Amino acid sequence: MFKQIVIIDKTGLQDWTIQELSNYSEKPIKMYDNTPATEEEAGERIKEADCVFVSWSTPLTSKVLGKAKGLKYVGMCCSLYDKNSANVDIDYAQKNGIIVKGIRDYGDEGLVEYILSELIRLIKGLGTQQWEEEPGELTGRKLGIIGMGATGKMLATRLQAFGVEVSYYNRSRKPEVEKDGVKYLPLNELLESSEILSLHLPKNSNVLGKKEFEQLGNGKILINTSLGLTFDKLAFDNWISDQTNYAIFDGDGIGQYKDEFEKLENILSSEVVSGWTKEAQERLSVKVLDNLKEFVENKHN
Repeated sequence: MFKQIVIIDKTGLQDWTIQELSNYSEKPIKMYDNTPATEEEAGERIKEADCVFVSWSTPLTSKVLGKAKGLKYVGMCCSLYDKNSANVDIDYAQKNGIIVKGIRDYGDEGLVEYILSELIRLIKGLGTQQWEEEPGELTGRKLGIIGMGATGKMLATRLQAFGVEVSYYNRSRKPEVEKDGVKYLPLNELLESSEILSLHLPKNSNVLGKKEFEQLGNGKILINTSLGLTFDKLAFDNWISDQTNYAIFDGDGIGQYKDEFEKLENILSSEVVSGWTKEAQERLSVKVLDNLKEFVENKHN
């Protein structure tokens, strides 16, 4: 049982989840449905909390966390891959006995559907742009995936059903996907051989620079639905200036560059975060609640 649970921003937690969470808070849950504008505002929201839930939108820095002197638990209503990509200061939390739990694999289905939809529209010319002079097909195309996590694996499976030749690059080999016919390639070979490249990496990753964009070459499609850019911005600007190249972003992928990128006809984007569906919010809610229950049970054992 906690004294005060605070939901610091718009997390996507379902009403039934919040109702169940109220059973773990002595005081009524404090809820906010917008992102705090400053660290000071964030700190003010959680200063009485011993349990906080947060989306990926709000940075819980050491300064913010330090305002909550009795804080025991932070439930991230978003993915937690590693401390470098987290919006919570994991090092501070560990030093101060604060447990931080994140989730994974809740929005992949919607994200993959978006990628397939936008690719098909671009290749066939069903929208405002068409990749090549004549409408084409996904069948037989060569697509490279960088980052073979849950989303990468799901995308590979769906693409293979269309007859796409899928290869991948990852920091560690994935024998299970290679058994299913997805070929591992070193990064330079993947870039040179792929007609379409899809990036699925943690926040703050930077996998493509000037040399890599030169290896990728022109007449290609780049897809980024990660949290923010996963490549060097200046190198990308130079690459996308060639009108034979196209890029596809969703709301997460385009991030702070929305206004700038929307001016370019060969960049396709959406304000919608493609993985943020009602089904994804349901999966998120279940996983966040399960994490809390596990923490409480372990504290009482």
